Amino acid sequence: MAMIDRAARSLLLGELLQGLGLTLRYFFKPKATINYPYEKGPLSPRFKGEHALRRYPNGEERCIACKLCEAICPAQAITIEAEPRTDGSRRTTRYDIDMTKCIYCGLCEEACPVDAIVEGPNFEFATETREELLYNKERLLANGDRWEPEIARRLELDAPYR
Repeated sequence: MAMIDRAARSLLLGELLQGLGLTLRYFFKPKATINYPYEKGPLSPRFKGEHALRRYPNGEERCIACKLCEAICPAQAITIEAEPRTDGSRRTTRYDIDMTKCIYCGLCEEACPVDAIVEGPNFEFATETREELLYNKERLLANGDRWEPEIARRLELDAPYR
């Protein structure tokens, strides 16, 4: 009896008909793809993209040159030089990130006591040359100025989990 059942199944091609039925069912459903350059999917508040240096609301940069981000970076992608200012505080004179080395782990962001260095929401920063991925302090501050509203919102949403 089992031989007859097996022969009937192979002759009637039941698995093939099940597969075709599944294909037809999905053929008429609405498509799940998006038109990428014009439509973008949602990003998580914990997404780690392009780096940025933030400023205080009065315009002063947040970085206090503690060098914790440089020390914790597993890829050694961050270079910081600092000098004291006239008021006795320290500020960075050089803050460089080699984005070709960066592994986007977020440890620099977690180590920063004043939320100066963050990884923002921008994931579209492809370049044609390696030199364009060597970020200096001015470029990082410009990123921070450009993405500040989204960065602040992201940090606010992530605050309960920190």
